[in-house]
Order: sequence, then structure tokens, then C-alpha cells
Amino acid sequence: MIIATSIVLILSSLLMVVLVLMHKGKGGGLSDMFGGGISTSLGGSSVVERNLDRLTVAVGLVWFASIIVLGLLFKGDGTP
Repeated sequence: MIIATSIVLILSSLLMVVLVLMHKGKGGGLSDMFGGGISTSLGGSSVVERNLDRLTVAVGLVWFASIIVLGLLFKGDGTP
């Protein structure tokens, strides 16, 4: 159970990094300092962006749940 949950945590962590990097910058952040805010948005979000948002939230919930499960499976001293 611990190994399976650890594998889910690792996979969801990697997928979360990829999904967050795929998001379009909204402006006003650190990327604007380096020329990332030059492009203009035409307003509204497309279906692809909304689906990407939903997928990111779902993977985030799986990531969070796997951390909670691992925390419950381990005792306070770090042993299962």
C-alpha cells in the first residue's frame, strides 16, 4: 500500500509540474519582468484552457490525497 501510494505521488508530482508549465501566463507575475507579458490575450478562455484547468485541479487533488494517505500510513517517527 505504501509503495503504490508513493508511486502515485511521484507520478502525480511529475504530471503536476508538466501541467503547470503548460498553462498560459496571466500577466503581472515574474514572467513579465523577463518579457513574458509582451503578448496580448484576445480575451476569454478556450475549451482547451478550461480542460487544462480542470485536469490540473484533478491531478492536484490526487497529489494532495496521496500525501494525506502516506501521512496516515506512517507513524510519527517515520516508520510504517
